[in-house]
Amino acid sequence: MKNKKTLVLGATTKPERYAFKAITMLTEKGHSVLAIGQNAGEVAGIKIYTKQIPLKNIDTITLYLNPVRQREYYNYIIETKPKRVLFNPGTENPEFYQLLQSNGIKVEIACTLVLLATNQY
Repeated sequence: MKNKKTLVLGATTKPERYAFKAITMLTEKGHSVLAIGQNAGEVAGIKIYTKQIPLKNIDTITLYLNPVRQREYYNYIIETKPKRVLFNPGTENPEFYQLLQSNGIKVEIACTLVLLATNQY
């Protein structure tokens, strides 16, 4: 399996949240993980940053932010030039899909946890 450097956007230290589960599962599956969230903390040894950090060679950005909260990250994500952006359930945003696609970034509407569990990540 290829290591896919992934940014989890909307990371949290709350174990019941899907973003927390995604960080844990990505780490267990051997992917390099970076995390940005509202509050600082750590999950599975991964530091959660509260500000936009410089990123290089990102394969996937997986979103755990609602469409309104995504707006402040539009330029950041486009400038990061990930290969793909995963829109998890509840993060669907047709306006952003078009922006990403017009910048050559693949859009996937899928659940990160399901993709990892079924080896389709």
